[in-house]
Amino acid sequence: MNNIGINYHSILPEAITAGVALLIMLVDAFMRRIERRIAGAIALAGLTGAAAALYTLRNQDGVTSFNSMIIVDDFRLIFAGIFLIATFLTVLISLRWIEDEQLPTGEYFALLMFATTGMLLMASANDLVMIFLGLEITSISTYVLCGFRRSDTRSNESAVKYFILGSFSTAFLLYGIAFIYGATYHAAATPVATTNLQLIKERVAAGHLFSPEMLFAGAAMMLVGFGFKVASAPFHIWSPDVYEGAPTPVTAFLSTGSKAAAFASFARVFILTFTATSLTGALSDLHSVATNTLAVMAALTMTIGNLVAITQTNIKRMLAYSSIAHAGYVMVGMAAADWKAVAFYLLSYVVINLGAFGVIEVIARRGDKQTEIADYSGIGFRSLGLSATLSLFLLSLAGIPLTAGFMGKLLVFKSAWASGFHALVVIAVINSAISWYYYLKVVVVMFFSEPQAEFKAPRVARSLIAALLLAIIGTLYLGVLPGRVLRALDQATDQLKAARK
Repeated sequence: MNNIGINYHSILPEAITAGVALLIMLVDAFMRRIERRIAGAIALAGLTGAAAALYTLRNQDGVTSFNSMIIVDDFRLIFAGIFLIATFLTVLISLRWIEDEQLPTGEYFALLMFATTGMLLMASANDLVMIFLGLEITSISTYVLCGFRRSDTRSNESAVKYFILGSFSTAFLLYGIAFIYGATYHAAATPVATTNLQLIKERVAAGHLFSPEMLFAGAAMMLVGFGFKVASAPFHIWSPDVYEGAPTPVTAFLSTGSKAAAFASFARVFILTFTATSLTGALSDLHSVATNTLAVMAALTMTIGNLVAITQTNIKRMLAYSSIAHAGYVMVGMAAADWKAVAFYLLSYVVINLGAFGVIEVIARRGDKQTEIADYSGIGFRSLGLSATLSLFLLSLAGIPLTAGFMGKLLVFKSAWASGFHALVVIAVINSAISWYYYLKVVVVMFFSEPQAEFKAPRVARSLIAALLLAIIGTLYLGVLPGRVLRALDQATDQLKAARK
């Protein structure tokens, strides 16, 4: 591992997104008359620049900088790319929405870019402190975004609940970091205690710890913190209320980019660090305890998410429980430690779910007034384009063949079966079958229910059309022709597989 002191190239994507956020704030302050037309364009240009900067880091595997707090590896590049795609689609979905809602445009796009900066830092972090900093940058930005519609009591309630429960989970995460820092104390080591993930991995492998029990306690506390961020059971209670009350584009962002960022840190700590090498002595059971815990949480998360989603009458709340279920599917891949399947699943989910929320946003109209499933009665042939598009995304989430959702589930389930988690795969397949009920319910309501006389097909902005077309292409491409993406992920994950041996 190369330890380069200060290497600004290694944080260029994060610097671009943060710089663009500041630029948007300046535009908002000094060019208020035209900023609504250009703030979104600046954000899109910044995301494109960050993607280009990320591409320049592709041949620097294992290089660290800033006292080994930042790392450039394939893991980072994979997840950072997913984050940028999520934010890019969110900006496209939001361009017309933010103007129709007459909300502060500059502040909105600046917060999105700051949240993306935190997400990128979470993927690049090689230190527990850096993970915490990235997590808090993202969390604070999303707290504000949830309450961005300040005159809406539902939005205010969403922000308050998210802030209170988020602060509670952050406390667990910090206590866990403190315990792990204390557990890594070793008199012969330099430094004597550390939060650096590479050093923690080496000391865990060698058994050079002050207290294995303290390490277990710290890992358990961090599991609670990460479990909240990815909305896994039993730490999922915040997400339905927050997702329902937050503005629809913000809900889309929370359920995709923010969740993928939390999974990135979750995976780097629990899979690439704690269980990456052979263990001995008091730590010999750490690998089995960690993987079995993930498997139990995956089963619980899938089951609760799908069963409760069946009873929902609000489509945003239904998709909130659906998001919980999909977090369970991702954790199936984590338990099996197949990073190709996990990365592919998250990429597929980001594209599909953002597309679905894009349709929901335009049908909901200003103020999210039409988000009940009953509001979709009979709109299928009155707004055929939107209805067919939403049906495609819902069926993909259910796992219909020839779509990204099917291919993602197939890869995750296949990996878990090969790793010996047979019971978990059976539970996952049953849950996937259960999910067909509530996804198809929306399709049936749209095309086979009595139409609402007052419904009028909404006008769809060009930016939203572009977002939906990109989501449709991604959904079908990843489902029909996934070979090129899978080969790229195979090549990119070789280093991660080697790191676990």
